[in-house]
Order: sequence, then structure tokens, then C-alpha cells
Amino acid sequence: MTVNIEYLQLVPGAILPPVTENTPFLAVVIVEGDVMPEWQALVSDWLVQSGCLYMMAWGRNCSSWDDSVDHANLKEFSFGEIPEDKFVMTTWHANDPLHDVFWFSKNNGVHPSVDLERSLLVHISPFNKSAKLLSAYVDA
Repeated sequence: MTVNIEYLQLVPGAILPPVTENTPFLAVVIVEGDVMPEWQALVSDWLVQSGCLYMMAWGRNCSSWDDSVDHANLKEFSFGEIPEDKFVMTTWHANDPLHDVFWFSKNNGVHPSVDLERSLLVHISPFNKSAKLLSAYVDA
């Protein structure tokens, strides 16, 4: 299966892009900037509403992203039962090199009930590294 890979830079605290499509995707959240908990909650809600069904977090305080996206997924369904095809898988990778996270996402980032044909590298940083991160993802 061919996977479409995209890069999105989010400057910490910035206004998020509108949710324009809700196609299922895997997100690798690369946290290289400091974020406030309120903004992290907004990004987590945005990921869930945008169709993220598998979120892998790496970087600063990445374990908190696992919890934040889990909470956003629960909130999306009023803290009730989440349909299997809307359940967001989450992992965090505090002690892994980013290359390994990219490899894991390409080889093991599988949702149990939905094919994920799109991967989004969500880079939380004041600096754009699209070429470097996309190349590293392809090479992993």
C-alpha cells in the first residue's frame, strides 16, 4: 500500500489550520518547542477532529501527548463508548531516536479496523524542517 506523506509545521501557540477533511491518517507528532497545556489540548482536539486514528509522539514531554490525544478522543464521544473505526491508537517514544519512530510508524503503525493511507508529520517548532524531516521519514 502506498502511503501519502505530508508535513505540517505548527508554531507553538499558533492558530491551528481549519479542519478541511476528515480522512483517516497516522500522525507523528514531533515536539521541538515548548507548549502550554491549553494549546496542547487544542492540537489534540484538532488531530482527532481531522481524522487522526494513530498518533505517535516524540520529543519534549511526549508522554503528555499520549494522554492529551486519548482525552480528546474520549471527549469527541462524550466520554462514552468509542466506535472501533474512530478509536485513536496512541504511543509515545521518549527514549527512541526519531529515525526509529519513523521506521515504526511505516512498518507497525496499523489501525485494527481502518486502512491509514496518509501519514502526517506534525512538527511543533518555531523552525520549519520540512525537507529534512520528510527525507528522514522516507529513509527510515
